[in-house]
Amino acid sequence: MAVKTSTLDGGIGFIEVSGSLIGGDETDKLRAAVAGFVDREYQKLLIDLSDVTYVNSTAIGVLVSAHTSYSRKGWQIKLCGINKNINNIFVITKLTLVFDVYDRRDEAIKSFA
Repeated sequence: MAVKTSTLDGGIGFIEVSGSLIGGDETDKLRAAVAGFVDREYQKLLIDLSDVTYVNSTAIGVLVSAHTSYSRKGWQIKLCGINKNINNIFVITKLTLVFDVYDRRDEAIKSFA
């Protein structure tokens, strides 16, 4: 599992995650990456899950916590690239009503405008 961070044009913080998010080091890395963007006051955050193969409840908790942190400040957080299996989890847990989810990265970036 890998977590890469960068910034995109328009002041967007960007986190790209790959592998399985099942708790432990990988979710700690994601949590730390989100906290880093909050600390630097990036008001827009995009998390790309295109290369994530599996998530469990711990990972979902990290994503929900990130959403809460951003929402409380009136900032925006969006997800993109979730696969069919992860999308099913989001639908069942009704997280599709909480998160702005986009199929492609470019669609998510445009939505910040």
